[in-house]
Amino acid sequence: MAVPAAASVRDANRYRPPEIAGLADLLDRQVRERPSARALVVTGERVRLSYQTLAALADDVAARLGDAGLRPGDAVGLICANTAEFVVGLLGAARAGLVTAPLDPALPEAQLAARVTGLGARAVLFDTAVSGAPVVPVPAWPLRVDVSGAGTTTVALDASACGEHQGTAASAELSERDALVLFTAGTTARAKMVPLTHANVAASVRNICAGYELGPGDATVAVMPFFHGHGLFAALLSSLASGGCVLLPERGRFSAGTFWDDMRAAGATWFTAVPAIHEILLERSDRDHPGPQAPPLKFVRSCSAPLNTATQRALERTFGAPLLSAYGMTESTHQATSEPLPQRGGLRQGSVGRPTGVEVRIVDGSGRPCPAGVEGEVWVQGPTVARGYLDDGEESARTFVGGWLRTGDLGALDVDGYLSLTGRIKNLINRGGEKISPERVEDILAGCPGVAEAAVFPVPDPVYGQRVGAVVVVREGDGAGREEILRYCRDHLAPFEVPDRLEVVAALPYTAKGGLDRKAVQARYGG
Repeated sequence: MAVPAAASVRDANRYRPPEIAGLADLLDRQVRERPSARALVVTGERVRLSYQTLAALADDVAARLGDAGLRPGDAVGLICANTAEFVVGLLGAARAGLVTAPLDPALPEAQLAARVTGLGARAVLFDTAVSGAPVVPVPAWPLRVDVSGAGTTTVALDASACGEHQGTAASAELSERDALVLFTAGTTARAKMVPLTHANVAASVRNICAGYELGPGDATVAVMPFFHGHGLFAALLSSLASGGCVLLPERGRFSAGTFWDDMRAAGATWFTAVPAIHEILLERSDRDHPGPQAPPLKFVRSCSAPLNTATQRALERTFGAPLLSAYGMTESTHQATSEPLPQRGGLRQGSVGRPTGVEVRIVDGSGRPCPAGVEGEVWVQGPTVARGYLDDGEESARTFVGGWLRTGDLGALDVDGYLSLTGRIKNLINRGGEKISPERVEDILAGCPGVAEAAVFPVPDPVYGQRVGAVVVVREGDGAGREEILRYCRDHLAPFEVPDRLEVVAALPYTAKGGLDRKAVQARYGG
């Protein structure tokens, strides 16, 4: 049922999230009610694109894709940075009934080809400003959105006729109900394919909008890449569905040097990022943050990796806004929990908040629910949870059990339903039978004065099986040294948790999603 004009308008009694069915109708309410309102701010000249313009571009792309022989339920790849081309390509494909698989432009050619082949995509759309034509075994069509300084906008898509469809086991599992296929952000050679239906997308967007009460008065800057759920659902889709505005940075990538100028240009009211980016902004705040000239923020959001409490407090002091931690996975269509807005509930340091439109359960090793305060595996159930993995029945059976998503994360719920995460099951270090969470040790290390980042990993040991290793990055100009950091650890950790090996390094490796690349850390330092 349709809702009143702006689906995200607040009233004195109750916030109403946008009512959408999926990606295809994401813009429809805004086009009818607020066609001239700005949807995107794009290019280095920061040109505004209205909802009406964005919808017209998407419809143009949809028609061209249909003329090329693509049919509802077919899969297409999308290789773009955070540009107008990504948004127009995604929404155009959705309006044509296609299933879109966003792909990281930085992936090696072999991995891109493997993902396109495994999915059974019929074609790939790519942004010529990001890369040359990808070497993939299907037609690769260049997509370009031309925007003049006066706001005149056209789209060019060189979509030749498709050849015969070479289906795969994965593509055979897709249908018109599906909107997206996202690849898990792991660093393994074979990323898992997660199909997300339009219903999954709609539920996720509604939950995010409701949690933060996003509306037409809100704006943000796209910090996180759109080819992962964090940037796609939290920043882009939720903003567009609620009638807000998203500024796409020049060249489609986050830049710490232009971030605050972008925030002011957008009139941003919030933004979302991973802890690594929050650390960068905090580190540069003395010279970059505009102080009283900064746009007033309702909140700042952090997701996709643990944020230590010392950084959270420092961010709140610097930005003058509450820092809300959230938690989710690709398999849960991004967000599963979040800290509430301050007027909607208390903030609890170290927590990732309460469930947002899903049910969260903590389960012990035998599959029994744990009481409040007891650690176990985090399970999630609800309308955002995917049905399984494509072409991987064995892994689907392990991860999706009776409608529940087994996240592989360890955590505990308190009596008020707030979730605290304590680590990943597969990351636990076994030191002579003592199970050590590297995430907990990292959190303590990050609280040491002078430490900017930390990574903890197992070190092989002939007696204990594994010992604790750690590498840290210290803040520029700070005198924190190895012995000082170890003394801090001894004061704040159990003796068996204190790193046996600790090294100060210049930088840590991160995945494209912005999380710590643990495989790279282990390979580099764990031998």
